[in-house]
Amino acid sequence: MELTGIRRTVFLDRYARKGPDGKPVESSPEEMWDRVARAIAEVEEPGQREVWERRFRQALEGFKFVPGGRILAGAGTGNKVTYYNCYVIPSPEDSRKGIMDNVSLMVEIMSRGGGVGVNLSTLRPRGTYVRGVNGTASGPVSWAEVYSTATGSVIQGGSRRGALMLMLDDDHPDIEEFITVKRDLTKITNANLSVCISDAFMEAVQQDLPWDLKWNGKVYKTVRARDLWELICESAWASGEPGVVFMERVNKRSNTWYCEPINCVNPCGEQPLGPWGVCNLGAINLAAFVHEGELDLEGLKDTVAVAVRFLDNVIDATEYFFPENEKAQRYGVRRIGLGTMGLADMLIKLRIRYGSEKAFEVCDQVYRLIRDEAYRTSALLAKEKGAFPWFDKEKYLQGWFIQRLPEDIRQLIAQHGIRNGFLLTQAPTGTTSLLAGVSSGIEPVFAFSFKRTDRTGTHIVYHELYKEWLEKHPDEPVPDYFVSADQLTPEEHVRMQAIIQQYVDASISKTVNAPREHTVDQVRTLYRLAYELGCKGITYYRDGSREGVLHKLDDGGKAKQGKGTGQGKGQAGSEAAAAADGAATTAAGGAGAAATAAAVPAGAAAGAGTGAEAATAQLRVTWGHIRPIERPSKLNGFTVRRTTPLGNLYLTLNTFNGYPFELFAQIGKAGSDVAAFTEAIARLVSLAFRAGVDPHEVVEQLRGIGGSRSVGFGPNRVLSVPDAIAQFLDDYMAGKIERDPVDEVAAGQLTVFSADPAQQAREAVAAARAGQPAAGEAGGAGGTGEAGQVGFNLAAAGTGGAAGGNGGTGGNGTGRGPSEPGSAVVVNGTPGAPAAEPPAPRITGGNGRELSMDLCPECGSHALVREEGCSKCLACGYSEC
Repeated sequence: MELTGIRRTVFLDRYARKGPDGKPVESSPEEMWDRVARAIAEVEEPGQREVWERRFRQALEGFKFVPGGRILAGAGTGNKVTYYNCYVIPSPEDSRKGIMDNVSLMVEIMSRGGGVGVNLSTLRPRGTYVRGVNGTASGPVSWAEVYSTATGSVIQGGSRRGALMLMLDDDHPDIEEFITVKRDLTKITNANLSVCISDAFMEAVQQDLPWDLKWNGKVYKTVRARDLWELICESAWASGEPGVVFMERVNKRSNTWYCEPINCVNPCGEQPLGPWGVCNLGAINLAAFVHEGELDLEGLKDTVAVAVRFLDNVIDATEYFFPENEKAQRYGVRRIGLGTMGLADMLIKLRIRYGSEKAFEVCDQVYRLIRDEAYRTSALLAKEKGAFPWFDKEKYLQGWFIQRLPEDIRQLIAQHGIRNGFLLTQAPTGTTSLLAGVSSGIEPVFAFSFKRTDRTGTHIVYHELYKEWLEKHPDEPVPDYFVSADQLTPEEHVRMQAIIQQYVDASISKTVNAPREHTVDQVRTLYRLAYELGCKGITYYRDGSREGVLHKLDDGGKAKQGKGTGQGKGQAGSEAAAAADGAATTAAGGAGAAATAAAVPAGAAAGAGTGAEAATAQLRVTWGHIRPIERPSKLNGFTVRRTTPLGNLYLTLNTFNGYPFELFAQIGKAGSDVAAFTEAIARLVSLAFRAGVDPHEVVEQLRGIGGSRSVGFGPNRVLSVPDAIAQFLDDYMAGKIERDPVDEVAAGQLTVFSADPAQQAREAVAAARAGQPAAGEAGGAGGTGEAGQVGFNLAAAGTGGAAGGNGGTGGNGTGRGPSEPGSAVVVNGTPGAPAAEPPAPRITGGNGRELSMDLCPECGSHALVREEGCSKCLACGYSEC
């Protein structure tokens, strides 16, 4: 089979066996299939190895069965690696040592490529007295930040962070803080959060009852259950988190309810696991079983049977780095997680609309078949190899899920036992589905076309089935079975998940995509629907919900908004006017007048009458007259490397007489979106420096900008590429980075950033007398708003009066705009026209509507989408799961 495009890229980068030099030594999937089939068959009896190697190879052929990525990458390579994707570790002991030991365990697992889930409900609530230290506990949410930071510092395979799920029970005293913490996008950036919901809580919500928040038997607070439920729905609407897992239902319906208490799920949510539990994953490619519009059910049954045996063999073939994992898995539950991929493509091939009643009927038939064949195979495997060690016939047969199996299968289990405690799940198949060339998991197609930008330009990439249809029907309307994620209602997403959950003994990782206009009330209804239909959890994402969640806070913890009144006190300007040595005249504009362009109150609103005239006069002096100084032919500089959430950032700062003069920044691949945006930031920073803007003001604007992830600890934590640039400049200005020798420069060519406005006025006048453009007439000062001041360091612009102001939000002065220090002057709400820039690549759904995406941290393309409770890149195959 010849792979092309992204399929070939994914294969060579992630799954082809590598030589000592790190280069692929396999060039085709056939070589990979041979290697994997041989390795997994090795645990069979000697006389059966060739038989099962051949059977495994047949199932792998054409990507009919696709094992988990770690199996494909590791099996048969000779490397001592684990084939398991994710783990749940025990909850931490309620002590500092217990917590740090737990974090250490998590880091060890992540360093070997595994994702980790942990429930923090064992930790005492914030404010609880701690004996021995005469202090109080900081609570699980503060410790969650420690787990998140540690996760962000672990790089797996040299390219991605570890994956982390943090959970808290719905009756923990700190549950309200846990629910709302990620409304601030700078908090716990390297973990998914989910709330463990009990049936009792859902009943309390339904009946509008009080709900006790307690820990260790003590009630700390009583709240209204509906208020807590509202908080969950509001936070999910605002930021996509926390997710919801109906944990009491998980335990009531667990096959191993009698021997394995479950209080956490893996990072993507499809595997509720006991302490030391693991994910052992593989997927049936449903699209591969549709031939000429017909579904090959017999072929599907045969592949399911082979896949169950394959995954059971993985349990004995893999390496175990912790004896507790081996005890819980190999000598305990022997859990496997067989799922599917290509459901959306299967429905398209059958000409059935995803989310329709016909789709529900087909899914009921297909997933019932998969369930029955998987359990029948595992029971027969128990006859051949023995039941899983923790099997108790009487108790196992009492299980909620087991009682719904056909009678003949339950009889087989009663007679022989069953080889695997759990068999079925729906895990994210982001990268492996890209390799197979089909839709992900049980998700609808996210987009049938998107733009991919590389060094050769921008190309439109089409979904393969969509492309084939367009070529055959160029002038026909697109049929409704080409339905993308954005065209489905959230309720259709949930109903599809619920139909499949009936036939899955574990859980499902799926994202319920909602439009931007979706409301909190609709979220509440949707979550209740998921519960009533029998789902075990739900991951919700509203288009655009992560935009604008974070507001910059002042010291009092309230969002800063200036309130320009237009009637504030005029600034006494006599000292500055005198210092200007008559170069500017003054006009009435309040209680006094200012005659310097060196300091303009940000947040001030112009007063009536002459205040507006003052602003106009100021603009005549400064607007359009500020020009960057010419670049000398030679500058000193240096280059540093900084780590960011999107990879290594290389910064080159050139200086002029010891002052920052120009900045160059490089990250990612040339031609990528992230490289372009980073270059744009550096160019604008350089322009500001050459125009005499105080570097501290540049730092103020860039510092603290957060994205969806961060790296580093404490003061070294980097929230984004802009934040990394700000930290670098701040370090340089603070003398933490050695400065270069001072150049010989002509006096007056570089603005000196004086803190004294009167001195700045003198310098401005001196520049004007030296032949710089003459100053315009100064106007009076307008009213002072509530925000702080920003300095204009305009040595070459001459002098002028203080402007009417750069009014705060809601201000009624002449100027309006942002109230933060360092804001640009905007008069009458009209800023200067922005420079044109090429449009960013956009992903469009079947209806042509633009869908939300993010920058990929690996390839830099604007193609990172959220589905299956995870994020993956449609351009290069990067996945966070």
